[in-house]
Amino acid sequence: MRSNDLRGALMTRRSNAAFFVLFVTVVAPLGAAVIVAALLLFGMHPRAVFAPGWALLSFLQSRHVHAPNAVGVAATTALWWLLIVVLGVAWDRRRSRVA
Repeated sequence: MRSNDLRGALMTRRSNAAFFVLFVTVVAPLGAAVIVAALLLFGMHPRAVFAPGWALLSFLQSRHVHAPNAVGVAATTALWWLLIVVLGVAWDRRRSRVA
């Protein structure tokens, strides 16, 4: 009976790892793109939406690196992706601690 409990726990860990990889590679990037698009759709000024990206561009330009505007857009989307991943990890840890 003890080995069945251990095997069930290992299978649960593996499935959680698979869901985490799926979350990080598919759900979080799509969510970040949707958030940026929704902010723009609902009338937020593009200067405010892409402020983190413009800050990165400004930093790069101060270092004499001339990056295209696409770097600013990618940095903004990456920041939203990172925020979604951090919130997802916090949610998973909280949920596993309660259960």
